[in-house]
Amino acid sequence: MTTEEDSRRLAELGYKQELARTWSGFSNFAISFSIISILAGCFTTFGQAWNNGGPIAISWGWPLISLFILIIGLCMSELVSAYPTAGGIYWWAAKLGGPIHGWFTGWLNLIGLIAVTASVDYGCATFLNITLNRLTGGAWEGTLPQAFLLFVIVLALHALINIFSHKLISLLQNISVWWHVAGAAIVVAILVFAPSEHQSAGFVFFGTNNTSGFGSGSDGLTFWLYVLPLGFLLTQYTITGFDACAHVSEETQGAARTAARGLWQSIFYSAIGGWILLLAFLFAATDVDELNAQSGFVGAIFETALSSPLATAIFAISTIGQFFCGMSCVTSMSRMTYAFARDGAVPGWRLWSKVDRNRTPVNAIVAGCTVAALITLPALYAPPGLTTPVAFYAVVSIAVIGLYLAFLIPIWLRLRMGEAFQPGPWTLGRAYKPLCWIACVEIVIVSVYFIMPFSPEGVPGNPEFTWTSVNYAPVAVGIVLIGIALWWALSARHWFTGPRRTVDENLVS
Repeated sequence: MTTEEDSRRLAELGYKQELARTWSGFSNFAISFSIISILAGCFTTFGQAWNNGGPIAISWGWPLISLFILIIGLCMSELVSAYPTAGGIYWWAAKLGGPIHGWFTGWLNLIGLIAVTASVDYGCATFLNITLNRLTGGAWEGTLPQAFLLFVIVLALHALINIFSHKLISLLQNISVWWHVAGAAIVVAILVFAPSEHQSAGFVFFGTNNTSGFGSGSDGLTFWLYVLPLGFLLTQYTITGFDACAHVSEETQGAARTAARGLWQSIFYSAIGGWILLLAFLFAATDVDELNAQSGFVGAIFETALSSPLATAIFAISTIGQFFCGMSCVTSMSRMTYAFARDGAVPGWRLWSKVDRNRTPVNAIVAGCTVAALITLPALYAPPGLTTPVAFYAVVSIAVIGLYLAFLIPIWLRLRMGEAFQPGPWTLGRAYKPLCWIACVEIVIVSVYFIMPFSPEGVPGNPEFTWTSVNYAPVAVGIVLIGIALWWALSARHWFTGPRRTVDENLVS
C-alpha cells in the first residue's frame, strides 16, 4: 500500500494526514516489542512469580499466559487492520459501540498508558540506581530520593527524544529491538556458562515455592487456585502495551497490514525470548534461601551465581533495555493523547492536539510526561522497615488493569457485532468468535486477580493486618471508574459525540 493509499484510508475514517507517515512495518513492530521489553518486566516483576508459586509459575505459567495474551493480540490485530488510526482502541470502541464506549475505553487507555510510562521509567531509574551503586562501590548510595531524581531525568530525556524528531524515534525503535535480542542473548549466555553449578530440570519445571503467606507450602487448593495464579501476573505485567502498534498506525506505511502483523508478532517473539530468559534465571537460581531472603528479587540470582562484574553487566544491560522501553511508552502515550484530544475528549483539547512543524505532538508529550511525574510522587516514601515504595505499586496495577479493560471493550463489541463487522485486509475469518470469547474471559479473570490481596497482612480482619500491605489497586481503579462515569453522566454525554471528522466526507475519493 502506498502512502497515498494510507492517507486515503485515513480520510475515509475521518482524519487528514497530520502526522508524518515515515515508519516502516519493522518500526511499527519495534515499538510494541520495546514496550513489552523482556529486559524490563522479566527483571522487575520476577519476584511476583517466585514468591507465588516459584519455578512452575514461571516455566509453565509464562508460556500458558503468553498464549492467552497472543489470542488477545490476534483479536486486536483484526481491529487495527480495519481501523488504522492513532486513537486505536478508543476509536474502535466508539465505531463499534457508541460515544459512551469510546469515552470509557479512551480514558482507561490513556490513564493506563500514562501509568505504564511512569512505572517503566521508575523501574529504569531503580535499576540505574542499583547499577550506579555497584559501579561506584557504594559511593552512590542508591536511596529512594536518588531513585526519584534519576526517574525525573530519565523521563525528561524521553520527552526530549520524542520531541526532537519522529525520524530519530523510528531509528531508536529499530535499535531497541536489536538491543533486546542481543542483550537477552548475552544475559542468557552469562547465566549458562559463568555459574559453577546450575539447578536441575526437575527444579526448573516442577519446583514450587510459596512465601506469600497464604496456605501452607504448595499443598492444597489455596496454592493452586489463589497463590499460583498470583504468580502468573508476572507474564500479564510484562506482556502489555502492545496497542502501541495501533497508536502509531497513522505514521506507519501500509498500516492496515503492517500494524496488524506488528501487533501479534511483538507478542509472539517477546513470549519466546522472555521464556528463554526466565528459564536461564531459574537454572542459575542455586541459592534459594538468599532469593527468598530478598523477597524474590532477581538480583539475588546474579549476586549469588556470578562474579560482581558480571552481575553489574547484567544490571546495566537491563537498565538500557528499560530506557528504550520507557522511550517507546512516551511515544505511544503521546499519540493516544493527541488522538483523544483531537476528538475533543481531553480538557484543553486544542492545545494537546496540536502538532509542530516537524509534525510531532509536542504538547501531548509534555503533558503526559508531567502527569507521569506527578503520579509517581508516592515513590519518594517507603513504609518503616521497608525499602520499597509500596504505595507506588498501585500505579503499576492501575496501568495493567486500565489497559486490559480498555482492550476488553472493543473486543467484546466486535464479538457482539458478529458478521456485520467489516474487516480490513488482515482478518481472523470465522475464528473470531472463539478467539474473542477466550480473550474476554481471560481479561475478566486476570483483572479480578490483580485487585486481590498479595499477602495475608493485606486482608482486612486479619490479626496481622497493616495498611502498608494493602493492595490499593481496587480502590484506585474504583476511583478512576467512578470518576469517568460521573464525568460522563454529569457532563460529557451532552457534548462528547465520539470521533470527529477533520476532512469533508464528500472530498474522499
